[in-house]
Amino acid sequence: MNSNAEVKQLIARADVARRENRPTDAHADLTRALALSRESCDKNDLLQSLKKLGQIESDRNRGDLALPMYEEAVAIARELARGDGQDASTALVLAHTVRHLGDIHLDAGRPQLAEPCYIEALEIYRSNPESDTLDLANAIRPFAILKDESGNLDEAKKLWTEARDLYAAVNVEAGVEECSR
Repeated sequence: MNSNAEVKQLIARADVARRENRPTDAHADLTRALALSRESCDKNDLLQSLKKLGQIESDRNRGDLALPMYEEAVAIARELARGDGQDASTALVLAHTVRHLGDIHLDAGRPQLAEPCYIEALEIYRSNPESDTLDLANAIRPFAILKDESGNLDEAKKLWTEARDLYAAVNVEAGVEECSR
């Protein structure tokens, strides 16, 4: 099996392990996928491996370990987005990755570093006709939390309302309920 195929297989196996609440297995598979991606210099595999491993670390409340993975993933996503010019899907990968970096900063109590991440992600999502409604709602939600926590209640209310409406449009009742509170 070539390296690229093995990386994809490891990532798929890790996704199953994560869904089945087996983070140790997912971590092992993703650590191997990351090593293979680095060896092959495949930027897309490297990006996916970093994001997935960063998510496992984040799931385990280890933002300090997730942070460098997401920072590297953002740098790679930016490089790929520049190389693809106006490719919508590559831009959306960047938006999603930057949003997760913002989440890591927000969870660690660094709102000043989280805010530019959310602003960038929202600019990409809002300007891209291929944006998924749920992805947009999921990017607005933590930005609303940030604005709430920083005391900018007028802005927070606008964001909560927008997120609520988006969650309602895609029938995510838990999101509607949270935003309505």
